[in-house]
Amino acid sequence: MRLVIFAMILSALVVHSTRRSTGTAENAAGFKLNSHSFSDGADIPKKYTCDGDDVSPELHWTNQPSAKSFVLIVDDPDAPSGSWSHWVLVDLPGDAHDLPEGAGKSASLPSGAQQGINDFRKTVYGGPCPPPGKPHRYFFKLYALDSKLALRESPAKADVEKAMQGHVLGQAQLVGRYRR
Repeated sequence: MRLVIFAMILSALVVHSTRRSTGTAENAAGFKLNSHSFSDGADIPKKYTCDGDDVSPELHWTNQPSAKSFVLIVDDPDAPSGSWSHWVLVDLPGDAHDLPEGAGKSASLPSGAQQGINDFRKTVYGGPCPPPGKPHRYFFKLYALDSKLALRESPAKADVEKAMQGHVLGQAQLVGRYRR
């Protein structure tokens, strides 16, 4: 009998711990980030790069967990100097479902949202701009959070990632490729 009770308590603790760190399986499993600008795993059109208009692509998400806010981080893990951040966007409202094309160059973001500083040392979207050679992968990562981060103005990616610890309910990702 004691063994059965111990097993039930242990099981409850594991379930609670898993839900706290990743959101419920029901909420996190179907969370999707998509774009009408390019498909997951496909090439990013020139328009959204430094070789084109350098505007952020349209993004929309579905089946997100019930969140207080969202964070969007776009980075290139294939950069010669290591992971290179192209866009940091924090405190998107929890009821948001999309970002229009060009939002990364706009001063008018959804209420309460702010752009962080990227590795170009700017607080706007900086599109793919790899050196000539092999294609690079660009990860658009959207995090659903159980709170707003309310960080200082223009936070760096590292500060955002640190502040998100323990608050992520779910994550959705879209990957694009670009080559020069």
